[in-house]
Amino acid sequence: DQFLFSHDAAKELKEAISKKNLELVYLYDLNLVDEIWKESRPKPPSDPIRVHDMKYAGLDVASKLSSLRAELVGTGASAIVISMLDEVAWLLNLRGSDVPHSPVMYAYLIVEVDGAKLFVDNSKVTKEVMDHLKNASVELRPYDSILSEIRRLGAQGAQLWLDTSSVNAAIVETYKSALDKYRSNHGSKGKIKNKRYDESNGLSEGPSGVYMRSPISLAKALKNPAELEGMQNCHLRDAAALAQFWCWLEEEIHNNVELTEVDVADKLLEFRAKKEGSGANGAIIHYRAEIGSCSVVDPNKLFLLDSGAQYIDGTTDITRTVHFGEPTAREKECFTRVLKGHIAIDQAVFPENTPGFVLDAFARSSLWKIGLDYRHGTGHGVGAALNVHEGPQSISYRYGNTTPLQKGMIVSNEPGYYEDHAFGIRI
Repeated sequence: DQFLFSHDAAKELKEAISKKNLELVYLYDLNLVDEIWKESRPKPPSDPIRVHDMKYAGLDVASKLSSLRAELVGTGASAIVISMLDEVAWLLNLRGSDVPHSPVMYAYLIVEVDGAKLFVDNSKVTKEVMDHLKNASVELRPYDSILSEIRRLGAQGAQLWLDTSSVNAAIVETYKSALDKYRSNHGSKGKIKNKRYDESNGLSEGPSGVYMRSPISLAKALKNPAELEGMQNCHLRDAAALAQFWCWLEEEIHNNVELTEVDVADKLLEFRAKKEGSGANGAIIHYRAEIGSCSVVDPNKLFLLDSGAQYIDGTTDITRTVHFGEPTAREKECFTRVLKGHIAIDQAVFPENTPGFVLDAFARSSLWKIGLDYRHGTGHGVGAALNVHEGPQSISYRYGNTTPLQKGMIVSNEPGYYEDHAFGIRI
């Protein structure tokens, strides 16, 4: 199903299986799972979309669209197709609840030099949202009409900007097919539908598409003052909730109350937190407790809590590791070295535009001294009342992580250490 893979992921899969003399076949008119799964299938999400208030967004939609259109003209694109849900939500100052734990809605957005179209389930659009979009000159279109619009634009010779790392294969292949027909009808030098770019740059080649990273990714990462204030405020409230939770948990353990990790997870819901790990299960990164496989919270083992919450003004992601008894010498040493790494990042002073992989060594240095390491990045971007994981910035060991760290970016600081079947530490 082309809709379920980004163009890049589909291309990578196609190349990988071709080495085994296998062929990747696109299913254009059906999805086999859809054909089989008829009974007991959950209904599509239908909760209404809401407007993200300006006091939290900090920048109006018209200003965001204006900046994006300047990027379009500069690259010679007629329009950009946006399929990353958090990018759509951020650009239009909208929020939804279609995806668990992320305030986004299923939608596509096409922004042209002289207009914009949002493809979304109309039943989720309230009058407030409709008026909000109308004020920004954004038209509404049915969610499942996206390919028809791509064909129409391609047939007109539109030069579309497509981030192939996120836009699905169905959109990219549909556009390329439409362009092939356009070029066959107009010749290889058919005129590109962007007069301003064509006239100022003397471009004569026919349309072929602009395939680059979406500029919205970086724009969204550079938080404005209102977004930064919201993130600070929600972290203060979240810290208070977590303090209450830790007091409750410590008292329960002190009173010898037997708690499973699911019990703890249920209680965490009251404090708007999630994701916990205890003992050996803490060695699994992003472990999630489930009935039947979870452990009992053991006061003689390390307890790792990786939690976060969504608030109207921001998003939190906090990781802490505690022990309710007496940790071993090994656990103490490993914890101390992880803590040293956390402090090193916290106190780091560095020039703006330093790439994240440079800072990553600060977090690992103490562990490296005794031959230890951890198999994940140290920090990731965090959205402002959006996805808890966002890019393009991060702090990680990957040399390809060259996005410069800039003022306004929010990056988590969570080094760790994990011994399989023993314990997990993350701070």
